[in-house]
Amino acid sequence: MFRRRPLDQPVQAPRRLAVGRLTLEVAGGSVVGHRYPENFDVLHVDPELPLVAVADGMGDGEGSRVAGATAMSTFVAQVRAGWPAVDAAGLRAATAETQLRVRRAGAGLAGLTGCTLTALVAEPDGGQGWLVQLGDSRAYRLRDGLLELVTVDHTMAWLGLLHGWWPPDSPEAARARYQLLRYVGHPDKPEPDLLAVPLRSGDTWLLCTDGVSDQLGYHRLRDLLAARRDPAGTVRALLAASLAEGGDDNATAVVVRVHPTLPSPR
Repeated sequence: MFRRRPLDQPVQAPRRLAVGRLTLEVAGGSVVGHRYPENFDVLHVDPELPLVAVADGMGDGEGSRVAGATAMSTFVAQVRAGWPAVDAAGLRAATAETQLRVRRAGAGLAGLTGCTLTALVAEPDGGQGWLVQLGDSRAYRLRDGLLELVTVDHTMAWLGLLHGWWPPDSPEAARARYQLLRYVGHPDKPEPDLLAVPLRSGDTWLLCTDGVSDQLGYHRLRDLLAARRDPAGTVRALLAASLAEGGDDNATAVVVRVHPTLPSPR
């Protein structure tokens, strides 16, 4: 177990949300870590809609704090306003409004105002979910024992590895790791990645900031997600492991387990 600090976001009991023939069991949490005095990550687990999201402010100043808070509140408000419609056009519009609000919020601040944003929202009938991503906060899916990274990091490091510009353990790759090509608040207003993903009973989804994914390797993530814990227990284990491995950044995780919806007793 990790020792809670005042700016940690405690892991609450899992929430259960019905979407068609499926039920999503959801929990999330966040820890400051050992590097920063404050938590610049932002977590959202919606109390009513099948919507979860994480954001990671860039840097450790006022622009980071403002960007994360503005991005999350705007995106969530836009999704709620459009509900029950969930489609590519609506999510692009929601992200565009989020970009606009973050840039406006940063206009009077010195330095960079920007953040990542990764969200998963399910359609009301449970037919599929949508991933929305800008930056390098990630979404993973564990299905039938196989853990897959579903999103792509919008970093120069990822681009360099794809094209073979440098070895993954080189100094060049390490420097490029923090060069974001797309993020919320970018002056060029980049579009997000939008992925329609099927939701299947038995799946486990993880959304996390790089304070989790940078600290925990593939096999450790897979083992923690595959353990027979409820989502809240899994989130606690992930955050505790990220701290034990160094806690070099704020760390935030949301776990979504997909179950069949049981018929109501007559």
